[in-house]
Amino acid sequence: MASILKVSNLSKTYQSAGRSLTVLDDINFDIEEGSTAAIVGPSGSGKTTLLGLCAGLDRASAGEVALNSIVLNTLSEDQRATVRNRYVGFIFQNFQLLPTLTALENVMVPLELHGEKNVKQRSLELLDKVGLADRGHHYPTQLSGGEQQRISLARAFSNSPRILFADEPTGNLDAETGAKVEKLLFELNRDAGTTLVLVTHDLELAAKTQRVIRLKGGKIISDEAASKSIHTQL
Repeated sequence: MASILKVSNLSKTYQSAGRSLTVLDDINFDIEEGSTAAIVGPSGSGKTTLLGLCAGLDRASAGEVALNSIVLNTLSEDQRATVRNRYVGFIFQNFQLLPTLTALENVMVPLELHGEKNVKQRSLELLDKVGLADRGHHYPTQLSGGEQQRISLARAFSNSPRILFADEPTGNLDAETGAKVEKLLFELNRDAGTTLVLVTHDLELAAKTQRVIRLKGGKIISDEAASKSIHTQL
């Protein structure tokens, strides 16, 4: 099966107080189209930084990321934004909803940027899919954390992404709501063939993916089938 994401010799270094801080060091992996993978590791291991680089939200210090055969490193910010809008869905741990827009309007934004027709109807359908059809007129501050996460999920689904990146998608949710979000993520992968790459501290969630990439100190220390990786961890 073809790779939708190819990460080659990827490094990310920040300058802090006149010193260099390497967050990621020589990362290499491929993700097959339609597959599911989890990136796990302790806090500070570089998981969220890696996810952002893979999605084109940031630029690497060295190495390259090829998304759908498009090398992101050579693109301008506007060009990377175009690639994200066309191919990528992203779920942020802290939701990143626009506070001045209603739930419905938050879901409509990427559809409008994509030049879709029947934007409002499509957005209402997405809200219904995540069980929030009756909350579309509410603003983010009027919604619970679980509801905000499901709104961000509907927004991420809106452009029918080829690949969905999710940063701790259940990290701020209670068990019941987290289970609903998990179900939606894997349904999208199964029904639409959307590749799913998630960052999580939850080993039970990681075990539901096909593959677990484990980071420590900015390096990959293992890359295995999920069942083998979680068994080793336990």
